[in-house]
Amino acid sequence: MNNNKIAFKNSEGIELSGYLELPLNKQPHSFVLFAHCFTCNKNYFAVKNISRALSKNGYGVLRFDFAGLGESDGDFADTTFSGNVEDLMSAAKYLEEKYSAPTLLIGHSLGGAAVIFAAAQLPQVKAVVTIGAPSSPVHVKHLLRSNLEEIREKGVAEVNVGGRNFTIKKDFLEDINTHNLSEFARGLKKAFLFMHSPQDKIVEVSNAEDLYRSVKHPKSFVSLDGADHLLTNKEDSIYAGNLIASWASRYLKIPEDEELVTEYEVAANLGKEGFTTQMRAGRHYFIADEPVSFGGEDLGPSPYDYLSAGLAACTSMTIQMYARRKKWHLENVETHVDHHKIHAEDCENCESSSAKIDHFERVIVLRGNLDEKQQQRLLEIADKCPVHKSLSSKSTIETKLENTL
Repeated sequence: MNNNKIAFKNSEGIELSGYLELPLNKQPHSFVLFAHCFTCNKNYFAVKNISRALSKNGYGVLRFDFAGLGESDGDFADTTFSGNVEDLMSAAKYLEEKYSAPTLLIGHSLGGAAVIFAAAQLPQVKAVVTIGAPSSPVHVKHLLRSNLEEIREKGVAEVNVGGRNFTIKKDFLEDINTHNLSEFARGLKKAFLFMHSPQDKIVEVSNAEDLYRSVKHPKSFVSLDGADHLLTNKEDSIYAGNLIASWASRYLKIPEDEELVTEYEVAANLGKEGFTTQMRAGRHYFIADEPVSFGGEDLGPSPYDYLSAGLAACTSMTIQMYARRKKWHLENVETHVDHHKIHAEDCENCESSSAKIDHFERVIVLRGNLDEKQQQRLLEIADKCPVHKSLSSKSTIETKLENTL
């Protein structure tokens, strides 16, 4: 992915901090604005996972900190729900001036309520997604229930939310009381997707039902079964991101990908953090990563996994191609590959006996009406697959620097 740190000012002149996730080596077909949950921030891992999944699918995603949170300026004690909506409007204005107006809004928890109110003021937004959102901003009061009386009496109180202390003022409570979300949403002509877990203990799934009933079609509901409110399991957030990308494509104008404008066949892009690498091969986009044990996030195959996969795919294609040409009855061919390093003690030109060489173990499974002679011939054909030949022969790699800063 192409991860760019940005900053812009809200309507009060407060500088807000964000990240703009852009696809690798292509212009985004659509821009997305992401509103994080109450007291969260743009770097919360669920926010990042969803944004990266969308970026992988060609979306440009702006995730930012509301005023007083994360790296944004301002005092959280002075923020209100209306202020969050205004911050979203400022973020949308930044996108429109610098890139293109957002057409998709995503909000997590209270951020989901905020994007619905913001959507009404953004005519170019075609689709809205909420994740674990309350059907009314007033719902946040239950997080503050032990401090409500103190806030009403003193006008301010320090509350603990998610293990962290925040100062909440009476203005915040008075502001959320003025927003009737379900009633407000009825008049919106947008496509809606409500995502919610039946096991959500912070915001009950009945909130999603209320929201679903309040809006007009087109509308969809997806159950995030087994997930918690914050999507702490990375599989849940990645699933949510990929599903949103697919769902939104029905309501946004997404052009077909153009061929890669480069003299090279494959491109890989990796930022300054982690090993999650955005890949492009022709018109196809995918991710490479390293396992957690190596310091990665295991969001995609490793480079050696791709190497083994290339051998496996080429072997199956070559065998089936030959069988079809011969009109042999080969219903299915599976190729299984393992890769590891072995000591090259018998290698003639090794620098030392401790040197290692690449060793690929390949197992082929043939299913069909084949006699022993045909099976043996297909086994020989496996060694003629182009990738097998490339791996077996001496290769040269020419490397040069380009556009170096």
